[in-house]
Amino acid sequence: MTEPQELKQFADDYWAFRSAEFPIEAIMAGIAVDGDSLFRESPADQRRRAVWAGAALAKLRAIAPDGLGPQDRASWLLLEHELASFVEGVASRAYLRPPLYPLGPDFTLTYWANATALATVDDARTYLARLRTVPAAFDDIRALLAEGAEQGLRYPRLVIERAVEQARGMVSMPVAANAFFQPLARAADRSPTWATLAEEGRAVVEQTVYPAVLAYADFLETVLLPVAREGLASTGDVDGARFYGHLIKEYTTIAGDPEAIHALGLSEVDRITGEMLAVAADAGCEGDLAEFRRRLQTDNGQIAESGEALREQIEILSKRIDARIPEFFGRVPRTTYGVQSIPEAVAEKMPPAYAQPNPADGSMSGVHWITSIPGKCPRYMHLPLALHEAWPGHLMHLALIQEMDHLPDFRRFGGLRYSACLEGWALYCEHLGEEMGFYTTPEKRYGRLEMEIWRAVRLVVDTGIHAKGWSREQAIAYFQANMAMSLDTVTAEVDRYIGLPGQALAYQIGNLKFREIRARAEAALGDRFRIRDFHDALMAAGPVTLPVLEALIDDWTARQRVEEAA
Repeated sequence: MTEPQELKQFADDYWAFRSAEFPIEAIMAGIAVDGDSLFRESPADQRRRAVWAGAALAKLRAIAPDGLGPQDRASWLLLEHELASFVEGVASRAYLRPPLYPLGPDFTLTYWANATALATVDDARTYLARLRTVPAAFDDIRALLAEGAEQGLRYPRLVIERAVEQARGMVSMPVAANAFFQPLARAADRSPTWATLAEEGRAVVEQTVYPAVLAYADFLETVLLPVAREGLASTGDVDGARFYGHLIKEYTTIAGDPEAIHALGLSEVDRITGEMLAVAADAGCEGDLAEFRRRLQTDNGQIAESGEALREQIEILSKRIDARIPEFFGRVPRTTYGVQSIPEAVAEKMPPAYAQPNPADGSMSGVHWITSIPGKCPRYMHLPLALHEAWPGHLMHLALIQEMDHLPDFRRFGGLRYSACLEGWALYCEHLGEEMGFYTTPEKRYGRLEMEIWRAVRLVVDTGIHAKGWSREQAIAYFQANMAMSLDTVTAEVDRYIGLPGQALAYQIGNLKFREIRARAEAALGDRFRIRDFHDALMAAGPVTLPVLEALIDDWTARQRVEEAA
């Protein structure tokens, strides 16, 4: 076989491996899987993967990447990145300290349920069978956590407490309103058979899923909480510096030094604050940014009357954005999206908004989830949030990636593994709203800057907590000194960074890379630079590491120059 053929076979084998090892990922990609399991996360599963990945790395490196075309070389580099991550995840013992809050196994299962559409009776029966495996999924997670505890690994007390609250909140709502029941509830009126299946589902959720979630919460409370540590820093745990370094590379896709990231965050906060001062001056608060922030914080007109009113406002705004998309993009997805409210039972501890991509089989639309607590999402945040989470941000990006059948499956269906690329793009889209002409008042312009400084603050706070020994109070105070965000939202954000070390770093690091890449392409192409073509090239790259993205767009730019000169 030629090297491209060898690489294609290798990529196919790797995707088959991932589909078997991570059933929920394959199910979300519309891939048939053996059995009904959703998770395979026992300690033995994790160690087996690392052994397989180590052997696969040696095979991959026998395929010389130098003679490959740009996309094949990108695939080679991404395979190397992902396989090395498996190996390091076990070597650093990251696998024994999985995220518990806010993106714990309970959230992952809810995410899957929310993205499930049932077209046939067989689909419904398969869904019920999968629900019945939830206790086994939590058994695996508890085994992981128990082994980690035996090895002296400890979570911060706050993380365990928040994880318990989140899990108990999930099962505190009536079954009829729970995400696990919704796929069946939506189909119950189709026929008597569907009605019977829905009632069976209600019983499974109540008698199987809820007890499994509660048993998980009890385990956290009785086994992990008594040995939890008071310190917040991931570097304060066993082999913590290596663990935090692994997470930085996982989320940013580059090896980052915490001190350098902290300094970058401080510099970015200063830069954006300068732009905010100019906006405040336009609003009549020359030199007094604090006064402009107070004005926003006390303006009742910034807060929707209810969660339902907030959802409707976001829906209307999203439609206005959609109308401008063809001016900036040559390709748009076949699948669209909707807006839904985050249930009140869990909204307090969740972010103001998040995106749930459509399933790869197109059986459901994507969902832009928006908080049901209006005070967490004032009007000046609406535009950047809509641009970030929906179109042209996450929901459009991921829908387009799924349609890119020129990419190997591990790339088409693996977008969520590339946070810096996805989050950097979505944050770039917030700024794109300037070119779209949406930020027409000082309040709206401030809202865009507030969202960007939020991501710059994350660079400071995440590294402050996990590498510099910051307290929770110190992190909250830094937020409040630099943003108009409400105290409740700030507190939830800080707790999120404590629970997800490194994740918050992806956004601004990715954003800065996207802007840098665009500036370089504009400088190289001059008047020949076309925004629609550039954005289509970014989308065609798929989900990638930041170095791979840079290489692909540099190659695209060079080809554009050659074509123009021909």
